[in-house]
Amino acid sequence: MSIDSISMKDVREFIATLPDAAAIAEVQEASAERLQELTQAAYAALVAGSTARITDDLNRACLRGLTGTVQERNRTKTRAGFLLDEESTQRLRTDPRNTRFKVPEGVKRFRLRGGIPIACLELIEDED
Repeated sequence: MSIDSISMKDVREFIATLPDAAAIAEVQEASAERLQELTQAAYAALVAGSTARITDDLNRACLRGLTGTVQERNRTKTRAGFLLDEESTQRLRTDPRNTRFKVPEGVKRFRLRGGIPIACLELIEDED
């Protein structure tokens, strides 16, 4: 049987035959590992120094569409620090929806601590 002939129905039926929670946990672990591999491959180009835009997939509306520079990734490589450019820093400072990030006056580029999920960053071309 080739991978192309395996349907999601087949996968679900296989999982339904597993004898116990430990066996199901093994499938779950393998799925999580594969998902992490796919995520890392899909976002490999988002390296420190890249210019990116925060996508509309992010929950915090005040951050959607802001642009800046990708910083270092976290230990699991699923999030990255993000340094807003000057225009986005000003937008965040004045956005009435922003109740979380205190952007001091005079700060030209604001760093979003805690990171942005890599899946919510879109690589953009520098406009130079």
